[in-house]
Amino acid sequence: MTVSTDDVLLVHGGTPLEGEIRVRGAKNLVPKAMVAALLGSGPSRLRNVPDIRDVRVVRGLLQLHGVTVRPGDEPGELILDPSHVESANVADIDAHAGSSRIPILFCGPLLHRLGHAFIPGLGGCDIGGRPVDFHFDVLRQFGATIEKRADGQYLEAPHRLRGTKIRLPYPSVGSTEQVLLTAVLAEGVTELSNAAVEPEIEDLICVLQKMGAIISMDTDRTIRITGVDKLDGYTHRALPDRLEAASWASAALATEGNIFVRGAQQRSMMTFLNTFRRVGGAFEIGDEGIRFWHPGGSLNAIALETDVHPGFQTDWQQPLVVALTQASGLSIVHETVYESRLGFTSALNQMGAHIQLYRECLGGSACRFGQRNFLHSAVVSGPTRLQGSDLVIPDLRGGFSYLIAALAAQGTSRVHGIDLINRGYENFMEKLVELGAKVELPNGALRSN
Repeated sequence: MTVSTDDVLLVHGGTPLEGEIRVRGAKNLVPKAMVAALLGSGPSRLRNVPDIRDVRVVRGLLQLHGVTVRPGDEPGELILDPSHVESANVADIDAHAGSSRIPILFCGPLLHRLGHAFIPGLGGCDIGGRPVDFHFDVLRQFGATIEKRADGQYLEAPHRLRGTKIRLPYPSVGSTEQVLLTAVLAEGVTELSNAAVEPEIEDLICVLQKMGAIISMDTDRTIRITGVDKLDGYTHRALPDRLEAASWASAALATEGNIFVRGAQQRSMMTFLNTFRRVGGAFEIGDEGIRFWHPGGSLNAIALETDVHPGFQTDWQQPLVVALTQASGLSIVHETVYESRLGFTSALNQMGAHIQLYRECLGGSACRFGQRNFLHSAVVSGPTRLQGSDLVIPDLRGGFSYLIAALAAQGTSRVHGIDLINRGYENFMEKLVELGAKVELPNGALRSN
């Protein structure tokens, strides 16, 4: 594997992270709210937008389709004007879309606005199966026709899309977003059963309701959308990124540090906060954010099972596992959302951790991966002293977890592929420096004092 030196970070470990950083709008909401602007008849104003790669990808795709995107009056504000939506060049779409799965969510809005859409091959993190076929099956149920060609999928809707009844086999966030963005302008009522209900889904529903959509959520994971003839623009401040906040919390725990995460909110992180406390971490909740720290003494081994909201989020798992390598005893982690998300632990073992993977469902109830030969459970034995190593980032959350491990380790690590972390962590290298991390690029930049 050839890695550019511009995509490598040298991490000199062993220093606690201490200080303050800020999290802005959620990566799992902001790009989707930007796509929703396509549905409006007038401009939308989105605030608290992070400067991350996924936002830049969606901004480029919107501009290719004739949407004007410009900064607003305050930092982190975008104004999106879809008054002149048009078809985009296939090659240009492909060039922008290769690094992201978000373009699949353009289908419904473009079918409503143009009557057709093109979706090339999709990228994203390789953490397990996230098939796009279901997205196309849903769009067919709404009345779209889909033709598979060598360069991608061509979709057409010669007539207005129609509401339908859909039951998800699993409460997938992406599938729920697809239905919402398609159903709001479809004729009639759409009923979505077994829907995802993550806070980012609720925030997207808030965006669509501001635009004029009629959407109700029941307590049994059923969402009903009554299609309307027209949607307007919106003004919305994105909810803070609870996943990034938890990553910094885990970094504070693993490095025996103390980090105030400005913008973190208790309500969307309650499940994480309970687990953080069980492990032995301390936190203090204020009006402006949450302070996370290691209170001293030994950390506690725990049994942990990931699940869809309101369970323990899969994106919280990888950073916390690094902290669990420093806990006393055997921790059990059962991953039930993505079948391949524990593969990142091999690099932690290379650094000195003791983590064994299993195909069985350990420490909890049986899940859909239990009889399918996937290594989706882990036993973490600690505490172990981590040593610096050469690390190649596999995916977004796994990559940040490697950073945490390198920061907690003794010695120097070379972390390759750091640009991938820019997908979901705004200015993460600058934040590391602000927290006192001893990091540098090969050219000597970004070294902390």
